[in-house]
Amino acid sequence: MTPNGWLQIALFFVLIIACAKPLGKFIAEVMEGRRTFLTGLLGPVERLVYRLCGVTLDPEGKPEEQHWTRYAGALLAFSAFSALLLYAFQRLQGWLPFNPQGLNQNNVSPDLAFNTSVSFTTNTNWQSYVPETTLSYFVQMAGMTVHNFLSAAAGLGIAMALVRGFARQSVQTIGNFWADLTRATLYILLPISVVAALFFCSQGVIQNLNGYETATTLEGPRQTIAQGPVASQEAIKMLGTNGGGFFNANSAHPYENPTPLSNLAQMFLIFLIPGALTYTFGIMVRDTKQGWALFGAMSVLWFAGVLTAYNFEQAGTPVLSKAGVELSPTGEQSGGNMEGKETRFGIANTALFATVTTDASCGAVNGMHDSFTPLGGLVPLFNIQLGEVVFGGVGAGLYGMLMFAILAVFIAGLMVGRTPEYLGKKIEKKEVKMAMIAMLVLAAAILFFTAAGSVAEFAKNGYWNPQGPATANLNNPGAHGFAEILYAYTSGTGNNGSAFAGISANTPWYNLTIGLAMLIGRFLMVLPLLAIASSLAAKRQVPASAGTFPTHGPLFVGLLVGVVVIVGALTYFPALSLGPLVEHLML
Repeated sequence: MTPNGWLQIALFFVLIIACAKPLGKFIAEVMEGRRTFLTGLLGPVERLVYRLCGVTLDPEGKPEEQHWTRYAGALLAFSAFSALLLYAFQRLQGWLPFNPQGLNQNNVSPDLAFNTSVSFTTNTNWQSYVPETTLSYFVQMAGMTVHNFLSAAAGLGIAMALVRGFARQSVQTIGNFWADLTRATLYILLPISVVAALFFCSQGVIQNLNGYETATTLEGPRQTIAQGPVASQEAIKMLGTNGGGFFNANSAHPYENPTPLSNLAQMFLIFLIPGALTYTFGIMVRDTKQGWALFGAMSVLWFAGVLTAYNFEQAGTPVLSKAGVELSPTGEQSGGNMEGKETRFGIANTALFATVTTDASCGAVNGMHDSFTPLGGLVPLFNIQLGEVVFGGVGAGLYGMLMFAILAVFIAGLMVGRTPEYLGKKIEKKEVKMAMIAMLVLAAAILFFTAAGSVAEFAKNGYWNPQGPATANLNNPGAHGFAEILYAYTSGTGNNGSAFAGISANTPWYNLTIGLAMLIGRFLMVLPLLAIASSLAAKRQVPASAGTFPTHGPLFVGLLVGVVVIVGALTYFPALSLGPLVEHLML
């Protein structure tokens, strides 16, 4: 590891800390319906959206509050409609405009269209296809880019609903889904994305509706160079922690991520809102120390991941010393493991990007995780398995970490023999049960689908044949092949969308099962959390006493980090032992 690498990592983290407080305060004002500097400009648009969508307003002209069941029903109905619309766009793209390449519905099979519509609706953005040869500009803009805004806004709304459960008392409502969706999109995601898209254009990210160009290379062959409206999708892809690339190479493509400065900006956008939401939480519960405690716990886990990934990628592959590869004086692979990495970014920025994108359920990549060393690749895999609570996705990271906070204070209460409390609310049987359901359903989906995929053999056409191991769709045998299957279902269930990429996932089996995993990972997690929000909002706050466990200091931060790591390790260690860990030992 080099001083230059550490300097770049430190610069990135300083930027996140600097923006957490001002943006967190702004988000709290927006999501609670208070006046901001954008209200004069966007307030009429917000009210127009409410009228057009038939949102019920109270006598004061504010959206009517909803019980958690109505909030969840609105979320599910909106998500189902969004998924069906995106499915239709893909299957009808041959008759839709902005299609200079003449791509048609034959490029998108029914099972692939299902997988992709579910993927972008759940904020996963798993891509089993090559975007530049599969989807038209219209589908990319009206389908993928729009879903990047709406799925992120829905996640932010869910987080705010849970925070209101802690902040309110003796009420039966947790907010209004339609208001949360509108405010998050209009005041937060859209303005920042406009600025980010213009910045990316200044760095060389393309934005056009031209047909693809054909060029003759220096060696003589002709090459097709894809074009398209990339900058507009790139901005919300990062800000909304979506991750779906306009090109197959994602942020390793020079049209998506041309310079080291654009690379820093992309990582900054990934963590920008998740980092700020911890301060938003502190403001809304009227104790900013609580928000900084969550920020501290996330930072510890983030730093541990970066340190591990950077260390093993810089050290390289030890087995190469036996093959006569030049080693450094310390015995490391000279120059580190540069396989699958862009030279314009280097090892430090690739390891940082991989850690950030899997901490934050983004899934964008500027290097190939499949080419990482076994323990370097373990970091992004384990990040997702932790629940992506290390800052996490837009909204998803906060509500995921609050789920672990509930478990942490429950464990602390068992240790001292007191009823667990968090922010003045007693954590009782219902809250713990709902938190455990949300946690167990993710683990069950990951492990069940991985087990099924590991014992079923797929014919070349991708259909299931229950004879023998799954080898037909893997490019690597043994431990690494198993890790590819494990990563695919971990990424889908965790709503991340990145991949080891050594697996041919565009088959009916993988499109169906990963699609189901994405639905489980999104909705069977958030529904119990919304129930928790309602239960907490109905309770009265209990005044702190001498026996109250403090939840804003280093002791709580350590307990929270320990719970996150121990739960993840106990759940996934057997599977990891068959994949990255045994692969490392084989080296």
